[in-house]
Amino acid sequence: MEKRRVVITGLGLVTPLAMGVEPSWQALLEGKSGIGTITTFDSSDLPVHLAGEVKGFDPLLYIESKEVKKMDKFIQFALAASTMAVEDSGLKVPPDDAERVGVIIGSGIGGLPAIEHYHKTYLERGYRRITPFFIPMLIINLASGWVSIKFGAKGPNTAVSTACATGSHAIGDAFRLIQRGDADVMIAGGTESVITPMAIGGFAVMKALSTRNNEPERASRPFDTDRDGFVMGEGAGVVTLESLVHARARNARIYAEVIGYGMTSDAYHITAPSVGGEGAASCMAAALKDADIAPDRVDYINAHGTSTKYGDEIETKAIKKVFGDHAYKLSVSSTKSMTGHLLGAAGGVESIISVLAINRGVIPPTTNLDNPDPECDLDYVPFKPKTANVDCALSNSFGFGGTNACLLFRKLREP
Repeated sequence: MEKRRVVITGLGLVTPLAMGVEPSWQALLEGKSGIGTITTFDSSDLPVHLAGEVKGFDPLLYIESKEVKKMDKFIQFALAASTMAVEDSGLKVPPDDAERVGVIIGSGIGGLPAIEHYHKTYLERGYRRITPFFIPMLIINLASGWVSIKFGAKGPNTAVSTACATGSHAIGDAFRLIQRGDADVMIAGGTESVITPMAIGGFAVMKALSTRNNEPERASRPFDTDRDGFVMGEGAGVVTLESLVHARARNARIYAEVIGYGMTSDAYHITAPSVGGEGAASCMAAALKDADIAPDRVDYINAHGTSTKYGDEIETKAIKKVFGDHAYKLSVSSTKSMTGHLLGAAGGVESIISVLAINRGVIPPTTNLDNPDPECDLDYVPFKPKTANVDCALSNSFGFGGTNACLLFRKLREP
């Protein structure tokens, strides 16, 4: 059976930079940071006091007031980003076509804030004080569930939970469903909100987080010699995907085409990437093979680039392994330098950034790259955005457990 072509027609972003696609994109191009001192709880007894918090989020703009209390924030973010993506696409879901519209939205951790809150309630006041909405608040597939309910989408409905690769796997899996004809439209991406004492504490004892508490906006510094760990962020990135035929039939605006999807495993370590970057390299190579394009056709890579010592070096090594001499000709940037690391939401957010780089002809920068690591010697677009004709962009996401996801996007072409 011939594979169907798949395009992106709607975008939705909730980020530490701003609410919405346009303000988040403009902040990226201006090199602004969404990272600051933690405000949602007292972090004074922790070694880490900084994170990329979402500011000014009003769930009532997207959710009925009686429903808000039934959802932890990761679900609220998913509904907000999905609403933006669906409205941006101009999509309507008629009842007679509802089974052709599906949802895949994942989260790396899910409702940890609810777990922490109601565990405390249970210990202090007993089980009867636990809300009856507790379980639906925290389970990861409820993000997809709520989105399907809101839009009446009765097609494939599932959730992905693959740590930091979640958002990319969700979009890639949605791409596959449309490709093979199981759906005409998919709402897909990632969401996360776990800036909590236990999450910050848990990552801190792993020595994974930056402790540059006095300069939070300069703490996330991918590929820089002085990096000391990643900065946790929160938010959501959701896209509307459609078969090209479906999108054209309703005269939809098309941002870009999804042309390749790779997924592999390091099979090496629960938290560390394989030393030679084999898993990341094989994943990028798989996306290229799926798209049936040569490495030198890629113009831009939105790197996983978390600002960890080994992660940045190994991703750079993997890029060189796959792209050879072309690695020094293409542009690479890590927008986590401004957003922080959104965990399960990162792949969704960074896929949208990659699509916008194609659509707008501008590559966002890597900020805080004051002293480049000698092992990281590619063009990371330091400090300022670069105007460029981006025909094809690759978005990388690599997660704990050695799980890898890579997505390839390209300007729409006629057959």
